[in-house]
Amino acid sequence: MKEAPLLKVVNISKAFGGVQAVLNVSLTLEKGDILGIIGPNGSGKTTLANLITGFVRPNRGTVLFKGHNITRTPPHKIANLGLTRTFQVMRPYNSLSAYKNLIVPLKSPRVRQTRGGKLGDTDAVALDILEEIGFERDARVPYKIAGSLPLGYLKRLELGRCFALDPEVIICDEIFSGLSMSEITSMIPLMERLQIEGVTLIMIEHRLRELFRLANRVIVMNFGQKIAEGIAQEVMEDPKVKKAYLGRERS
Repeated sequence: MKEAPLLKVVNISKAFGGVQAVLNVSLTLEKGDILGIIGPNGSGKTTLANLITGFVRPNRGTVLFKGHNITRTPPHKIANLGLTRTFQVMRPYNSLSAYKNLIVPLKSPRVRQTRGGKLGDTDAVALDILEEIGFERDARVPYKIAGSLPLGYLKRLELGRCFALDPEVIICDEIFSGLSMSEITSMIPLMERLQIEGVTLIMIEHRLRELFRLANRVIVMNFGQKIAEGIAQEVMEDPKVKKAYLGRERS
């Protein structure tokens, strides 16, 4: 019997008043995928992430994680199942040091379960995770107050808080947005390493060239609908995609 996809979204829809933010979107995510989700501003990408992770309830449709229906499950319970996400607008505990921001997920029921209740020194584990994702321990950056960190470190901290949960899936919502080219270049190996370590990724991005270096499959959204799906080169040649990005079809 074929194993169920890691994540399956079936005909999910959400309207806010008279605005149809997402309409009948379906997708599947297999273990080991790096799935890119792209589209113009306002195309419904972040709303789709919110629907998958429980921050918004759909008007109709279903979300299945490892074969279990999580459509109306609260966000914290979805995270404890191993399905996590970053946010476009970072939400650290600004008054805590960077490494202390990881203590909350490290104390979660999921981590107690996945590690058999034997985590050890949580401060040391938090510092190890931050070092893995590019915080220089010797420069004492992990000890700085999160609210004082520059954007590049805050983006890494978002990933670190997800990674602390021992996730199976991370949805990265514009993780490259606002970063310099050198910062993005330094983050790409991190995303590749997460995949090697068994984390499956959904990446919502506007930085297409960098995304296409990572994604093995891309979904394109426009006006709340999925208009194309496939490998990057194929979808970018689709007339509907060209029209969505350029406002008209190129000959």
